[in-house]
Amino acid sequence: MLSPSSIDPVGMDPTAARPWHPIPIVENGEPLLTLPPQLWRLEPHPYVALGAPYGPGQSPFQLRSGVVEALQQAQQLLQEQAPRWRLAIFDGWRPLAVQRFMVEHTVAQQCQVQGVDAAIASPSLEAIVNEVGRFWAAPSPNPCSPPPHSTGAAVDLTLATAGGEPLAMGGEIDAIGPISEPDHYGTLAELDPSGAEASWHHRRQVLAAVMGAAGFAQHPNEWWHFSLGDQLWAWRSGHASAHYGRIGQEGLD
Repeated sequence: MLSPSSIDPVGMDPTAARPWHPIPIVENGEPLLTLPPQLWRLEPHPYVALGAPYGPGQSPFQLRSGVVEALQQAQQLLQEQAPRWRLAIFDGWRPLAVQRFMVEHTVAQQCQVQGVDAAIASPSLEAIVNEVGRFWAAPSPNPCSPPPHSTGAAVDLTLATAGGEPLAMGGEIDAIGPISEPDHYGTLAELDPSGAEASWHHRRQVLAAVMGAAGFAQHPNEWWHFSLGDQLWAWRSGHASAHYGRIGQEGLD
């Protein structure tokens, strides 16, 4: 069994720029808030269950105050469009230590699935690290290139029934591969409008639509990831600057 600690996430090259990294951050100082009861949480939280190193008082169900307000707006828009559905929050703020832990865990998991020795440098290991890097931001300590979740601006979420049961979306949150791309089922949905793929594609479109209407920007590789106010949001929305930087253990960096 591979140990996550045997993987060095620095192999992801945290200095390699994402297209949004050149965007400046003008921190506005908004605090992290705990999600209100009106926003459904998917619990138990999977990273906590894995042993991710959240410190005292740290919770994945926290986001910047402006992001919480926008999420509540998205929830209202969703219920106007689909009264039997609700947003279901999978993950919010992620300390840098948790980002590092989850990158290590995901690379180790993919190595195990593909039968690759994570302790030996190889083209296969490099391919896994690169593919994981399409979905997981490197745990860079550089304040100019923070992982989106470390800013309190990014949220991973899905759709659920009114009772909180997650809907099938054609792929699990955090799945590595093309299945996670927002429009993965678009062509199949056109070919067979009555098939399961069409249902999954429709649900992904509904989620993207209500989040976009509330001001969020979607990650280009992940149907579940949306952010508001960070560099990725600024890049996708055409804003000159981001207004949320990384939040460390002691507060804003």
